[in-house]
Amino acid sequence: MAKVIVDPVTRIEGHLRVEATVDESGTVSDATSSGTAWRGIEIVSKDRDPRDVWAFVGRICGVCTSTHSLASLRAVEDALNIRIPKNANFIRNIMDASQDAHDHLVHFYHLNALDYVSPVAALDADPAATAALQQTVLETYNVLPFSIRNTTLNSEAYPKEFPTASPAYFQAVKDKIQKLVDSGQLGIFSAHYWDHEDYKLLPPEVHLMAVSHYLNVLDRQSEVVVPQVIFGGKNPHPHYIVGGMPCSISMNDMNAPINTWRLAEVDKSINLTQNLLEFFYLPDLLAIGKAYVDAGMVDGGGLAKDRVLGYGAFPDDTYQGTLSGEYHEKCLVRSNGVVEDFKNGVQNAKYYPLAGEDLMNPEILGEAVDHAWFKYPEGTDSLHPSVGVTEAAYDGGTVWDSLDVTKKYSWIKSPTWYGKPCEVGPLAKYIVVYTKVKQGHIEPTWAEEMMVKQIDGVSQILGVEPHVWMLSTVGRTACRALDAQMGGNLERYFYDQLINNIKAGDTTVANTEFFEPSTWPKKAIGVGVLDAPRGALGHWVEITDGLVSNYQAIVPTTWNAMPRLANGDQGAYERSMMDTKVKAPDTPLEILRAIHSFDPCLACATHLYDKDGQVIASDLIA
Repeated sequence: MAKVIVDPVTRIEGHLRVEATVDESGTVSDATSSGTAWRGIEIVSKDRDPRDVWAFVGRICGVCTSTHSLASLRAVEDALNIRIPKNANFIRNIMDASQDAHDHLVHFYHLNALDYVSPVAALDADPAATAALQQTVLETYNVLPFSIRNTTLNSEAYPKEFPTASPAYFQAVKDKIQKLVDSGQLGIFSAHYWDHEDYKLLPPEVHLMAVSHYLNVLDRQSEVVVPQVIFGGKNPHPHYIVGGMPCSISMNDMNAPINTWRLAEVDKSINLTQNLLEFFYLPDLLAIGKAYVDAGMVDGGGLAKDRVLGYGAFPDDTYQGTLSGEYHEKCLVRSNGVVEDFKNGVQNAKYYPLAGEDLMNPEILGEAVDHAWFKYPEGTDSLHPSVGVTEAAYDGGTVWDSLDVTKKYSWIKSPTWYGKPCEVGPLAKYIVVYTKVKQGHIEPTWAEEMMVKQIDGVSQILGVEPHVWMLSTVGRTACRALDAQMGGNLERYFYDQLINNIKAGDTTVANTEFFEPSTWPKKAIGVGVLDAPRGALGHWVEITDGLVSNYQAIVPTTWNAMPRLANGDQGAYERSMMDTKVKAPDTPLEILRAIHSFDPCLACATHLYDKDGQVIASDLIA
């Protein structure tokens, strides 16, 4: 038996420690994950003006920037019964979709791809053979459906971002890598398990091609978030307003926040995004994924085999509240719900709805703290987030040799659905939509129809059924790419909707009817939800006498990184590690690959304590 400890897990947002016990056969008999930093934004939000709180909770994350602000706005607008204008809904959706595409692109190439490809292995590649491979990969894997492209403006005139495929180009990239290696300082490629045998699964030319794309996307990724900058004024943490958006529209005033020139810049950004997804991300992902599936490496599914959860996203039209049920009625991606036992095949899976008042039901949703460094009032085992309590109770000491799972061991609470853990994320989103459509629970929207076609298309490429490839580390990674593709299409769709609405003479971007506190009830409660890049995100707010009296957020990584429950049930990180084979405990690449497939996002606020438990420093990470 060997004990694997990775602390900290790098190439993620925040602070995470994982431990796994591995036997001689490479089987993981036990696994533990611990969020090692406290997020105290809920406390920061208390007693603030609800019109401002989106700006504070947006700082929960600096990577999936704007998603927390959006959830917060929806929660406050739900509480105050505010319906936003059509333009505001379109703009928010464009920004949300651009965030999905950007987050997934950056995650794959700059946080996750190095678990599959090696710059060291790329040094053995033949540049001419790499150029030929690039063309073959595009011809073979650039086959998944894109339903919406260039439907409003003739953006075909924009230059395409297309992979370079010449021997001279790949020789130049190879020379650049060689200089790094010869210097003895690998820089951004340092400190990794480059001698792991899994890197031999792919030929050197794949490694060189992928590293070149790593550099390409690193150079262009900032242009993908142009919609955030145009509509929100900046990135990260763009601006919003309760009731809509703060960016006025004028097609005549070239100094207006939104005018013809700036809309054209958004159009160009969407075009670039779709190019990066269509010609780089998806072909690369499918080429690498097929090699792993063909090798039988379809482990790491973990909790997704048993239970996944989603909230739904992208309302096609304005709506009056979340709790009323209208939000989910208008969603283009109705991934709201829970699916159990997808491992038995889509027709044998069990689907349970989740919408409207379900989100306020303490029997359905809760958070436990049995193994989290928080405490609840005496005799309370679990609390619904609408009445949640954020009170630290750290008892873990200052030095860890090993986490003690009989005690509290994480700064992360344990969210539950009917007392059970759930996996969330793009994989969960796709499982829920696929099950609902295939079992006939919904008549699909164009977006849901495309999602089904994506899954069926990948299944045909890989030659295995969806429940085989999806329920794995590779499948979780692949669904992130499919979600990025969907993000690019949703950007295009809502951009077209925005342009057509402006052409019809509507330039309204905000509803200020209930902006003043004098129009609010004495007490109100609301919830805002969406499927963020990492999965189901919910914010709950209580407003009393014009101020926030309680605020709680269950973020996707809280679902996935949760410590085990009192009955021993484990969360998605721990279950995925226990479903992963490890070839060599001293180089646990498989463990990192499984954890990275979730795109962990652990912390925004860190609080340091001395040995007596007193706060000695606090730092908010933007």
